[in-house]
Amino acid sequence: MPQAAKILNASMNSIYNNGMTRARIAVDAMGGDHAPDEIVLGAIRAAEELNAEIILVGDPDAIESCLQQHKNSDLIKIVKAEEAVTMDDESIAAIRGKRKASINVAMKLVKSKEADAVVSAGHSGAAMVAASFGLGRLRGIDRPAIGAVFPTKVAGKSVIVLDVGANVDSRPKYLEQFALMGTIYSKYVMDVSEPKIGLLNIGEESSKGNELAVKTHQLLQENTEIPFVGNAEGKDVLSGNFDVIVCDGFTGNVLLKFAEAVGDVLLQILKEELPRGVRGKLGSAILYPNLQRIKERVDRAEHGGALLLGVAGVCIISHGSSEAPSIFNAIRLAKEAVDNKVLERIQTYNDEHNSRPPSSPETASTSTGDK
Repeated sequence: MPQAAKILNASMNSIYNNGMTRARIAVDAMGGDHAPDEIVLGAIRAAEELNAEIILVGDPDAIESCLQQHKNSDLIKIVKAEEAVTMDDESIAAIRGKRKASINVAMKLVKSKEADAVVSAGHSGAAMVAASFGLGRLRGIDRPAIGAVFPTKVAGKSVIVLDVGANVDSRPKYLEQFALMGTIYSKYVMDVSEPKIGLLNIGEESSKGNELAVKTHQLLQENTEIPFVGNAEGKDVLSGNFDVIVCDGFTGNVLLKFAEAVGDVLLQILKEELPRGVRGKLGSAILYPNLQRIKERVDRAEHGGALLLGVAGVCIISHGSSEAPSIFNAIRLAKEAVDNKVLERIQTYNDEHNSRPPSSPETASTSTGDK
């Protein structure tokens, strides 16, 4: 890392890690297949264990009914929203037509500084549009990217892959920006002192791949602020050899959904095969702690959701089928991003290196990979 960058990082750490206050997380209580029950359950656990202030946004009667069935917390508040975006809604039409929808209200709380972050397990395309329109993009960022955290075969190590669905079509400059945002996230949230950045491609050589891959490789190689180590093939994604992998949203979304399916299949096979017979049942009982650790490493619920990087607010997009454990982990991700000042760090870098005016949120790219 260049000496100037080291000095900047040290200065930023000193500024950002002082005066930390309790994170305020707005949660779309009406979004997702299991809303509001599982959303509220995850929020209650987060308030108790993470010491975060949770703002549940949605139908007050439905939310109150859920809270009354469980242990409430003084750290949970309710903000009324009169509408909700459904999975059948078209993203842009829903966000523009349902101004009082829970996801829009949650974004407004962040915009007005009444909340520090948003978590939603609802319509993913609508959440991204609401964030782009309601929050706008950070200065110097042309397109936001959805970053998903994947487990690797190295115990205790994860890799963040972005973009996994925000932009079906990308340009080399966008991927360069994704790499920068991924670098900052890896350093300050995932605590990787010297992250290794890779470009998803069909081969290791710089000449391999389509025009997007070749041009992006050149940009990443020339940018001294990005610790780029080369191309990453499909077999390298979960190897642990990379901390951040960048790709276009079309490829990333296919990769994300394939990885989720593989994890589900692995857990199902273990569940079906291990208890077979007396020996299997005995072995399963003995191996239970190990099996639990396997589940924690491959189950998507343990990762909570994906961070929408590049918008002017912390936004976590969870899977539509999220239950309480996944919502808890999504809130944890949001809190970590807030506590570690990820947005401020990205903006500081861009202000130092890019003086052009901010992009208009109305031109935001939208994903075709809606839930």
